[in-house]
Amino acid sequence: MTDETLVRADAVARTFGSGAGAVAAVRDATFAIDPGERIALVGPSGSGKSTLVQLIANLDRPSTGTITWPALGDPSLLRPGPIAVAFQGLSLLPPLTVLENVALAATLAGAERSEAQASARTLMDACMLDGLEDKLPEELSGGQAQRAAIARAFCGAPRLLLADEPTGQQDRATADHVVDAMLALADIGRVTLVIATHDERIAERLASRWVMGDGRLQAEEPACSA
Repeated sequence: MTDETLVRADAVARTFGSGAGAVAAVRDATFAIDPGERIALVGPSGSGKSTLVQLIANLDRPSTGTITWPALGDPSLLRPGPIAVAFQGLSLLPPLTVLENVALAATLAGAERSEAQASARTLMDACMLDGLEDKLPEELSGGQAQRAAIARAFCGAPRLLLADEPTGQQDRATADHVVDAMLALADIGRVTLVIATHDERIAERLASRWVMGDGRLQAEEPACSA
């Protein structure tokens, strides 16, 4: 029988430093992420959300415990490919235009340039970036750059998309639009979503809630509303 679980973690911990100065960013986390899930990873700043996102994306390795990707293939080929990440910080490549940045994920995944750019334009429109195709990242506001990173993450047609505070630099109306777009695009592309956020309004839009506190995945609860 094929294991369709996208990510499986068993007693995963991540500690930085050693001795008296060691900091346990994630402690003893056990979980699974299945296809189609919509997960809000909530908790205060410093609770371990960003570190957990990096572990799920295979951008970092656990100090102890195991994490595997049963249905996603070789861990060395997760990105670009079945996993995409929209980072909290700005991550666009300065020499490329916004259109080129967004299309990059599809290009790296093997799409023809014209096909990648056509997909990028559609995603830019969904993320309220129309008219900014030829701008360079330095010409964007922080919120625009953040939305471009979200569009780029979807452009590679991932199976799992991880977003770390994707609306942190957006005003309320734009944040609501961005979440609308992310949910719609995820439904269209059958993309599983994990969104790390401290914004309760966003968390309530997702079907599941994972609560982080002091590095521990304290509870897995249904969200208030889907």
